[in-house]
Amino acid sequence: MLTTASVPDEDKVAYWNDAVSRTLVPMTVAPQGDGPFDGRIATHHLGYLQVSTLEADAERIGRTPALITRSSEALMAVGVQISGTATFVQDGRRAEVREGDLVVYDTTRPYSFDYPRRFSAHVFQLPRRTLGVPDSDIRRVTGDAIGTQDGFGAMLLPFLENLASSAGRYPAAVTNRLAGNVVDLFATLITERAHPGGAAPDTARSHLLLRIREHIDRNLGDPALSPESIARTFRISIRYLHRVFEGEDITVARLIQQRRLEECSRELARRARTAPTVSSVAQRWGFVSPAHFSRAFRAAYGVSPREWRELRTAHDLIGRLPADTRTAPAGVAGPGNRAITFPRPDQAHGAPHHRLASSR
Repeated sequence: MLTTASVPDEDKVAYWNDAVSRTLVPMTVAPQGDGPFDGRIATHHLGYLQVSTLEADAERIGRTPALITRSSEALMAVGVQISGTATFVQDGRRAEVREGDLVVYDTTRPYSFDYPRRFSAHVFQLPRRTLGVPDSDIRRVTGDAIGTQDGFGAMLLPFLENLASSAGRYPAAVTNRLAGNVVDLFATLITERAHPGGAAPDTARSHLLLRIREHIDRNLGDPALSPESIARTFRISIRYLHRVFEGEDITVARLIQQRRLEECSRELARRARTAPTVSSVAQRWGFVSPAHFSRAFRAAYGVSPREWRELRTAHDLIGRLPADTRTAPAGVAGPGNRAITFPRPDQAHGAPHHRLASSR
């Protein structure tokens, strides 16, 4: 809690300006009334989510381009007007904010709040990257006052009020989960406001899904890659991560394993003067246990990793022969066969796809 109560009258404004800038983001504060200024701000952290409650006399708050350059991280904020009114301006739009209204704003672009009389408000700040929402959607929402009489806002308001009033009482074990739930709600709020009527696709989900898939591909060799580590990286809850993958016909864990198996199968089939061992290939692509890798590979491709390599070698040998003399090497299949087909991990499920095509 930071308050001007014990600060000398002549220093109150400077103290308040510094307190607000350090607690939220750098900004200018100009009192609007006469007499000594009074203000207080209380702040709690729920993981990466910051929850602040302000109560102050009439003032004007402004965030300028020069002040934006002093911030090291891009933040999104949602304000809840508890008492009093405000005029909010961002992205060329002006909104009259009344008691109970919500406002969404981006701290990387200039904005201002004018409070004509004493007020109180909750401010929720979180890293912008955690939302997974396109910039175009955010720009459609900033500069507007969101009513909470009905719709999604009516459901969101009491949750945010309760969260702000009890933020300091949650145990550390649940704060990150709470932060992930708030991210889910804010992303839904922005998407709903940006695409009223639901006519547009779920761009927020698809954007986040693409980023997660790219993250998986970049980190396949990390044995610690898992749904839990992905949720931590993107600052979302496990529940929301699984929701992002709804409709993808594959779970996050299955996708990680499938992509690892695909890379292993490619490397095992690659021709080289010195072929790496099966265990070294498995380890390079994130498999800790060779036995687990062999079981997973056989379940996906219908053959062991070693058999897969032998079959691909046989396939290459056949491919280098003249067309009218191509037959499978002894021990691979019966004579007279022409081609070998190989499954993808999502096709096999133990089926013998490795067999040569039917004989003439």
